Amino acid sequence: MTHTVLVTGVSRHIGARVASVLAADPDVDRVIGVDTVPPPSLSRDGGVPLGRTEFVRVDLRSPDIAQVIAAADVDTVVHMSLVSAPPRSGGRALMKEHNVIGTMQLLGACQRSATIRRVVVRSTTAVYGSSPRDPAVFTEDAEPGESPSHGYAKDASEVEGYVRGFARRRRDVGVSTLRFANFMGPGVDSPLTRYFSQPVLPRVLGFDPRLQFVHEDDAVEVLRRMAMEDHPGTFNVAGDGVLLLSQCVRRAGLLSLPLPAPAFGLLGDLARGAGMVDFSPEQLRLMCHGRAVDTTRLVAALGWKPKFSTGAAFEDFLRSRGLAGGLPGAVLDMLSHMVAR
Repeated sequence: MTHTVLVTGVSRHIGARVASVLAADPDVDRVIGVDTVPPPSLSRDGGVPLGRTEFVRVDLRSPDIAQVIAAADVDTVVHMSLVSAPPRSGGRALMKEHNVIGTMQLLGACQRSATIRRVVVRSTTAVYGSSPRDPAVFTEDAEPGESPSHGYAKDASEVEGYVRGFARRRRDVGVSTLRFANFMGPGVDSPLTRYFSQPVLPRVLGFDPRLQFVHEDDAVEVLRRMAMEDHPGTFNVAGDGVLLLSQCVRRAGLLSLPLPAPAFGLLGDLARGAGMVDFSPEQLRLMCHGRAVDTTRLVAALGWKPKFSTGAAFEDFLRSRGLAGGLPGAVLDMLSHMVAR
């Protein structure tokens, strides 16, 4: 079967990797990568080689994306363009426009296309929120204890609503929604990887949240399979197991600084203003209550499971940043208590 795949968000690491692996597949005739800026591999900054991917500069908020899909007879769309933190210029308003309005325009173009047969959408487990009323483990059908009301999680929830509407209107199109845990790995740049790259890690006093990660290699493989195979539905994607934040701190060999929640939030505002780390309100809730998801549905559908557990994904990230090892846990605990005083 002829495949012409359009991948959005190719200027970012995971999007570029997905485009690259699809371009290397002999069953794929064309890969068209779109974004508002060229991928690093096409600029002076280096980056992921895109192979035979054809780059087209398109702002998803404009109707131009419909022309790209029509001109290339695209049959598969992999939507990777959701951003998880506000850009330094434009802030939260621009982020919401890009995520929500951009997705609406893309789905509208897909709905009008006679060639589209498959749509794969990157979403996030953040749609489940983080609250003290959460279940121990979220399945895809579980309702959040508190619906997301801010930032990336709220955008993703709205995007998923538009995706469900598209799936109802175009029942001939296979639609897959992938709710990824936090990406982790050597090439990942996210609010959470920036957090774990700080010399001292602030924590919310009295909380030790459970965290789940998905290694970038496994994320790319899931997206490749979903683009090439028919697996409609909604799927959680995460590595096996969980890590407590305290375990992450010990494995990183870093000091932690327990802070009352209001102080943590104030520090987050300062760090965000300085462009260092995005401690958004949703990040604060995650650092209090954590989140874990069940991946049984994904494993059953693909007959495959992620190679990296949550712990292994985090260890690979630490090695890439030169953070693995560090001081013994007992020494770290003693120093952390001293810093807290």
